[in-house]
Amino acid sequence: MFAPFDEPFDIEPVSTDPSIINSLETEPLTRRRFLTTAGQGIAAAGMIGGLSSGTLAAQNPPAIAPGANTPIALPEISAPTETSHGKPPTPLPPDSRVRFAIVGLGHLSLEEILPAFAHSKRCRLTALVSGDRAKAETVARQYGIAAKNIYDYKNYDSLRDNPEVDVIYIVLPNSMHAEYTVRGAQAGKHILCEKPMATSVRECQQMIDACRKADRRLMIAYRIQYEPYNYTMQQMLRGSEFGKVKVIEMINGQNQGGDLNQWRLKKALAGGGSLPDVGLYCLNTARFLTGEEPIEIVAHEYTTPNDPRFREVEETVNWTMRFPSGITANCSTSYGFHEVRRYRVMGEQSWGQMDPAFSYSGLRQILGHKSRDNDMMEAVEERRMAEKNQFALEMDHMAECVQENKTPYTPGEEGLQDHRLMAAIYESGRSGRTVKLPPVTKQDAFRGTPPTRMI
Repeated sequence: MFAPFDEPFDIEPVSTDPSIINSLETEPLTRRRFLTTAGQGIAAAGMIGGLSSGTLAAQNPPAIAPGANTPIALPEISAPTETSHGKPPTPLPPDSRVRFAIVGLGHLSLEEILPAFAHSKRCRLTALVSGDRAKAETVARQYGIAAKNIYDYKNYDSLRDNPEVDVIYIVLPNSMHAEYTVRGAQAGKHILCEKPMATSVRECQQMIDACRKADRRLMIAYRIQYEPYNYTMQQMLRGSEFGKVKVIEMINGQNQGGDLNQWRLKKALAGGGSLPDVGLYCLNTARFLTGEEPIEIVAHEYTTPNDPRFREVEETVNWTMRFPSGITANCSTSYGFHEVRRYRVMGEQSWGQMDPAFSYSGLRQILGHKSRDNDMMEAVEERRMAEKNQFALEMDHMAECVQENKTPYTPGEEGLQDHRLMAAIYESGRSGRTVKLPPVTKQDAFRGTPPTRMI
């Protein structure tokens, strides 16, 4: 039993300072006094918790330090009953990392992407592009970026002359993705572009063509395809853990509000409303889980009359996709209801659920099946794993592809396919008819090299 924090306890003096030894001998030693005293003399004597550094070295063998890309071997410290900690990370030295310029300093960049560099193993932030010089200078100071590496949209093309930038990460309104991808590729830089890829099939093809002509990698930032929980759901579905899957239900929506002049509510800037913004997660994740492409789509679109938020873009879209295997995906997205970000995969033997599924953090995975111990019971279990920063994972994959000359797992062709399917959803919503699609027989037809998984 541990004593209360201030309860005296016996400990042999370890300091060589006579004044400290005398104090220890004449006054009862509490934990609080011990911590205070340790700061004065015990730490100086090279002691940790009453043990010398030599004793610790004898108990814990020195770690084996292999090459930079191989995890350091550490001894196991948990019983076999405990969840494995996994291997230590293997970050590259700063001078070996791929160097990124971030284009656009809005909410996503400042709240998620820039902080994610602290979790990255392969990437380094070296440049910023913003139309607001004062804001860019503030951010540059926060992240240690040289003033000479701050650009605006007018001198963006001069990135071609900056050897400290390898990859441009475009985080701009959707209608600007195509222009800045093309210009970035022409400047000789690899491109990581936020989703949705663009505002039309035509723009997507322009982006692909420009990067291909410049021999540069193009990746679309579908972070869900790099996230561990969603990956394990994919593996369970494809590995028949649920039995034959019949239906997937997906919903991703939020109550959009605040500034009515925000770009997401402007058709010219966003290209659409809830569908290309948050509904795209349902569309892309259903394709990711199954590895299939839909053969037909039927959709319904609804917008509340006279709602000032939706003068230009749609509020709600519901659609159903039928896949060649017989799986039906029922999807829903909206800008008009309280935040919901979940899906459920339903098979003959069991079901699996992610709720939330599409959030930046706090994801939860729950499975339901017949109890293996009692035929009268349904067993519902939650599976947990260490949370990973989703933006760091996707950026690290992009860096790996640049360094090893690989095609990204989510290349421009993956984004282009989503735009083809969104066009079909809008067409069905307008016409009220089912849209038939040409069959695609190859699994993961539009994806490139799978990422290195560390789960």
